[in-house]
Amino acid sequence: MTSPVPESLAARIAAAGLDWIVPDWPAPPHIRALSTTRNSRATSGFDRSGPAQALDAVRTELRGWLPTEPIWLDQVHGTTICDADARRMRSPPQADGAVARGVDTVCTVQSADCLPVLFTDREGSVVAAAHAGWRGLAAGVLEATLAAMRVDPADVLVWMGAAIGPRVYEVGADVLKAHCATDPGAAACFAAQRPGKWLADLYALAERRLARAGVRMIHGGGRCTFSESALFHSYRRDGSAAGRMWTLVWRSAA
Repeated sequence: MTSPVPESLAARIAAAGLDWIVPDWPAPPHIRALSTTRNSRATSGFDRSGPAQALDAVRTELRGWLPTEPIWLDQVHGTTICDADARRMRSPPQADGAVARGVDTVCTVQSADCLPVLFTDREGSVVAAAHAGWRGLAAGVLEATLAAMRVDPADVLVWMGAAIGPRVYEVGADVLKAHCATDPGAAACFAAQRPGKWLADLYALAERRLARAGVRMIHGGGRCTFSESALFHSYRRDGSAAGRMWTLVWRSAA
């Protein structure tokens, strides 16, 4: 007698009535990943713009989909990458990324316009998650994540989650200068809008930095947290009332 094929994570999420996103990328079968949206059964009684109690409710619901408690990060728009396998942490570490090699060690980042990026390698020997806003991208958070993985970047697969899109993400000269300071070609990722203002393409900036670092397999992107208001939280759109999405990845035993 043959054993039944385990139901996929995507099928389980859909059966639960959730529109959470399971990355479409060619990761090995034992790599699990998902990204929440603004929709959750846990928050049905709260204002959907995301008050504090709703955020806690979503995180509680999310735990039911995970093999272990994730390392929740205190994100500061920097380049520190946390070792998620080192579980003995009394408080959330200040970091904007996490890396793991152990089975069922969950790496997670939260976002609400910034770009969440997931990583693994061809063999699925390591996973990582990074929080990449414009500051983190300019400072090198993606490159720091690759360094922490300790594998050949040519063997790395990347998936980019939902972020604010290039048609609405208006920035000032400080953002343009920060990205062009070490890479003048990054100017191609900005479109002049009006005096002193540009539209920035976070996806293009991330792809450029990843490619320059040697990554060849980049997937995802193309969403807009600001414009897709029914699906995503957006700090730029909703201000302090905005909730957060969580993007997670881990290695399973099988």
